Amino acid sequence: VQLQASGGGLVQAGGSLRLSCAASGFITSSSAMSWYRQAPGNQRDIVARLTSGGTPTYKASVKGRFTISRDNAKNTVYLQMNSLTPEDTAVYFCSTFRDGNRYWGQGTLVTVSS
Repeated sequence: VQLQASGGGLVQAGGSLRLSCAASGFITSSSAMSWYRQAPGNQRDIVARLTSGGTPTYKASVKGRFTISRDNAKNTVYLQMNSLTPEDTAVYFCSTFRDGNRYWGQGTLVTVSS
């Protein structure tokens, strides 16, 4: 299982970014896929989760602004982030839990300037 996250960068407040998580070694539609984030000095928190059946759930502070989705043909999961605020600044990780193990991508840095 490998997860390759990308798409982070520097954006002004109010802007948008789309993160991608390309998976290999398994089929993303067979597992729940999640995005987490970790800001400096903070714990890693879940931001969004997509079940294998396609049902999304979101952290309260991003609901209505972020959208998690999956492209089965590309075996890739996305996180569309709109109306970004400086509080969204963090390293974002994609993750899945399979066969009793938690797998993580390498993280992609999102910086939102005010």
